[in-house]
Amino acid sequence: MLEVRNLEVVYDDVMLVLRGVSLSVPPGSVVALLGANGAGKTTLLRAVSGLLGVHDGEVVKGSVMLEGEPVHHLRPAQIVRRGVSQVMEGRRILGELTVEENLRAGGHTARVSHLDRVYDLFPLLRERRAATAGYLSGGEQQMLAIGRALMAGPRYLLLDEPSLGLAPSLVAQVRDLVVEINRQGTTVLLVEQNARMALSIATHGYVMETGKIVMDRPAGELLADDDIKEFYLGAVRSFRDVKHYRRRKRWLS
Repeated sequence: MLEVRNLEVVYDDVMLVLRGVSLSVPPGSVVALLGANGAGKTTLLRAVSGLLGVHDGEVVKGSVMLEGEPVHHLRPAQIVRRGVSQVMEGRRILGELTVEENLRAGGHTARVSHLDRVYDLFPLLRERRAATAGYLSGGEQQMLAIGRALMAGPRYLLLDEPSLGLAPSLVAQVRDLVVEINRQGTTVLLVEQNARMALSIATHGYVMETGKIVMDRPAGELLADDDIKEFYLGAVRSFRDVKHYRRRKRWLS
């Protein structure tokens, strides 16, 4: 199991971003992490994947545990070798390299090649294997970013806003791909602002606000929750509703 236990993260020695965050990602599951911009979702993924140091952040309290062993003190490459890969927000592909060069770069820590699996999941990438990655469409680049992460053969895949900036039809494709990746045995921690998409495929969900977990329920219960419907599924209809939310905001404290 991948677990985050009472995690606190500080940037630049002064800015407390995560405040006692705890969550668990059981093997074989899809777990959704919801929240608005600035809630701390990306910081949590950086803590799990070992990338906090690149951004002048550090864990000051708590731990990240993988199969019962702490990993938050390890370097990113060591965490990848232990079976955790991240797809960062904004895709971050190597634009001057070809599609296949990007994929092979993602697999440099793996003992066996996962190229055939990636091409089976993304037939379009096979067709465009010699194309320069920077000239791909946004949807194709997202497929490439996910495929590159899968080249390491991860047991746990961290997805940071995979639907961001994509057309609705492409969001549906990403959703279906996450389902298939999970069906093939990869556990997924899915960070999303698109709550409907995330909760439709997740087994469990967490809601984060201002660096804290404020809700923690099975995904179906979150989809049925009135607050989630109003403020994450776009059901706020009037200023009166907004004021009603402010009166009900006790669940965020």
